[in-house]
Order: sequence, then C-alpha cells, then structure tokens
Amino acid sequence: MKPTLILADDHPLLMQGAVQHLNQHGYQILHTSDNGNDAYLSILEHSPDIAILDMDMPILTGLEVAKKVKVNNVKTKIVILTLYKQEAILVEVGQSIEGYVTKDSALEELDNCLQKVHIGELYISPKLKGNIIFDNKIPNLELLTPTEIKILKMLKQNLTSADVADQLFVSKRTVEKHRSNIIQKLDLGSSHNALFMWLNKHGDKLN
Repeated sequence: MKPTLILADDHPLLMQGAVQHLNQHGYQILHTSDNGNDAYLSILEHSPDIAILDMDMPILTGLEVAKKVKVNNVKTKIVILTLYKQEAILVEVGQSIEGYVTKDSALEELDNCLQKVHIGELYISPKLKGNIIFDNKIPNLELLTPTEIKILKMLKQNLTSADVADQLFVSKRTVEKHRSNIIQKLDLGSSHNALFMWLNKHGDKLN
C-alpha cells in the first residue's frame, strides 16, 4: 500500500505538476499547502505517512518544519525538495529528514524516493551525491571491528543509539563511543550526520 502524503510548495505550477504526477501513480494526497506554517499544522491534523516539503517557503522553510516535526515526535517522514544542492539539507538526512530531491529531477525520482522512505530507508537524489562526503570517502571496512560492523548494520536500519544499546545489552554511552570510533576510522570528520550519509552511499557493502 502506498503512503499517504501532504505536499507543500509556494510555486503553483510546480505544485500542480507534482499533484498530477502523484495522483497518476496512485498516491493519496491528504492536503496541499503554500507555506511552511500551514504545512506543519496539516501534518499535525492529517498525520500523513510522508510530507513532501519545498525548502524555501513563506513563514517556515521545509527544514524548519521538519525539525519541528522531529522535536515533537511526530511520526510523519519528511522529503525535502529544492532547486539547489545545500549542505545544510544534506547533513539533515537521517536526522530531521528522510529524503532529499532536487526539483529538476523530482518527477523522475519521487516515486522511487517515496517507496524507499516509506519502508524506512533514506533517499538522496543521485545528482546530489557529487558532494565530497559521498565521492571522496572510501569505505575502509577492514579497519572496523566485528562489533563496529554490527553497530553499523543496526544504524543502517535507522535504529537509535539507545535501540542499539538495548539489543546489544550494553550502555548507550558504549554505543556512542563505538560510533565515534567508526566515524574516526572512516575519516568522516566530527559530524555524526556524516555517518548517516555514508551509510546511504555505502550501506550495501555491509551485507
């Protein structure tokens, strides 16, 4: 069964094209909005499976809506649409948002994106993966211990550190230490967000 949706975009023609495309593919659109505040309120009211949000909207941006959704523990998953590649959005994949698609390829990719996000995977448009985090990081899996590999596999399933700790019967602090070691060994800098981006790119190598 396909996920229920809410769409938010302040460009009428782009909204019209997206609605028509999604209707043709059998999606149920519960509400459309032309500003971020209305989008957030409609998410609270309708509880869609996924909200597709334009990044640049009046009152609240798509990312600001996404962060409010996560802070308030709303279960709706968020896909951000934008005209441009933005580092500020990329680093939120796996944190406040589950998908990131550029508008120039949205109609080609949306169905695939929505299917992946609906089953708990992350999605980043291939056109966005020219970012240094994706292209220049070699998956040095041979540097990782068996426990670190196991934790990576669990994180790929979108489990939190607390979830991983419960399943491994260790403390959350121990899991966080392993995560820090993994990030260091994979040369991902100091950002934990980069780990989720690495998993989106290289996670299949863990199987």
